[in-house]
Amino acid sequence: MVAHLLSLKWRLLLNGFRRSPWQIVGIVAGALYAAGLVLSAVVGLVALRWADPQTAQTVVVLGGALAVTGWAVIPLVTSAADLTLDPSRFATSAIPMRDLLPGLALAGLLGLPGIATLIAALGTVATWSRGFVPAAGALVGAVLGVLSCVVASKVVTTAVSSLLSSRRFKDISSILFVIPLVLAGPIVTAVVGGVGDSRDYLPALAAVVSWTPLGAAWSLGGELDAGNAAAAGAKLLIALASLAVLGSAWYLLLGRAMVTPAYAGGGSGKAGKAGLFGIFPATPAGAVAARSLTYWMRDPRYAGSLVVVPLLPVLFYFIGSQNGNQDLLIVVAPMTAFLLAWSISADVSYDNTAFALHLATGVRGRDDRLGRALACLSFALPLVLLFAVGSAAATGRWEWLPNILGSSLGTLFTGLGLASVVSARWTSAVPAPGESPFKKPPGNTAQTLLVQFAGMGVMAVLLLPEIAMVVTQAVTGQAAFSWIGLAAGPVFGVGFFVAGIRLGGRWLDRRGPEMFAQLADNR
Repeated sequence: MVAHLLSLKWRLLLNGFRRSPWQIVGIVAGALYAAGLVLSAVVGLVALRWADPQTAQTVVVLGGALAVTGWAVIPLVTSAADLTLDPSRFATSAIPMRDLLPGLALAGLLGLPGIATLIAALGTVATWSRGFVPAAGALVGAVLGVLSCVVASKVVTTAVSSLLSSRRFKDISSILFVIPLVLAGPIVTAVVGGVGDSRDYLPALAAVVSWTPLGAAWSLGGELDAGNAAAAGAKLLIALASLAVLGSAWYLLLGRAMVTPAYAGGGSGKAGKAGLFGIFPATPAGAVAARSLTYWMRDPRYAGSLVVVPLLPVLFYFIGSQNGNQDLLIVVAPMTAFLLAWSISADVSYDNTAFALHLATGVRGRDDRLGRALACLSFALPLVLLFAVGSAAATGRWEWLPNILGSSLGTLFTGLGLASVVSARWTSAVPAPGESPFKKPPGNTAQTLLVQFAGMGVMAVLLLPEIAMVVTQAVTGQAAFSWIGLAAGPVFGVGFFVAGIRLGGRWLDRRGPEMFAQLADNR
């Protein structure tokens, strides 16, 4: 049975090369990228053979501990666990657990992550090939370490199999995965700086980790090279006991999963609760606002497009800390206002075929435009005001607060008005309901890019009064221009907002059926 499961996994891998040419290109590109990383790791491990033993032990132990942690955590964060041999698929097969367990474990090694980890782990044997005994110990540790990685991953994925089968969990986890990507610059800089400042601390950290389940297996070669046979024996027992505990936990979880497979069905709704519809006014615009705000709160496609907004202060603070000047924080509020306002420029496209509700009920274009803008304004306005006051407090430049508020409010209202016009005239290729918020569907990509860049250009022209006040205060240093900007921003912004709602409403009244036809074509 173990051999049969391995053959199934091997056939699944080969079938991946029988798909479309673009999928084959993606597989080959991923394989080449993984090969490059593995080659770099192996070369580094081989070079450690001539390094100081303490340095080699530190690198191997901490690297191995990170590998085990990554195998356990990454499936949770990215929902990218390999489910080709999902245990729930064997629920109707009377396969003994003693055959299923090792078969699934070994099948977990057949794949880019498993093969890459195995090759890199075997590279530690070259690190400790300073003698037969250390090399043998490193080989045993590499085998135990790789098995711990695979079994830890299986324990986690089996334990949360019901979550992994939920579309909402996958959407939320994919959004959370974007956060470290957005903060990659600060994270990498902090790690590099921390490593540079704590070179004396890392060996002590590795010594502690080597006595834990994360690093015990990876420290066997180093302990035997140092002649610490007793310590190596104790750590071997820790590694074996850890693997046994993980295996037992997986055995129990797998047995439960085979009896009660995960179910990804929807829950039962409760009637009698109006939700946001009971908060907004009982008007057409209020109903549209409640519906749109519900989407903002429950549709991952909206959250995915705006995940960068709360991270803007962190990014600008990091940039300022590099040059010792935090004055750049004052642009956080206007930039946030622009991103939030422009986000509704594709609001009708996100509706997809549900836009038929607006046409079937005869909602006026003006009410549609106003409702969508009010939904965005309900959370964008408090956030922009918070960022404006917070940036002034963080920088101590209170003389800029009126201008920051004026330009931010002007940007927010102007952007909402312009986006109300754009989304009533053009549709965009966006992920369909239920798809990943980061999926880029085929469609009118050229038109989408042209509309986006043209809209930003028009936005810059409409914001010339606010920009003029900011530039004038910066050149003259006169605080009076800051107060003029506070008055000019909301006045011009509200004016463009009203004009955009009216113009966008008229266009939507005329082009409603045509817009729906375009949305149907973009599916």
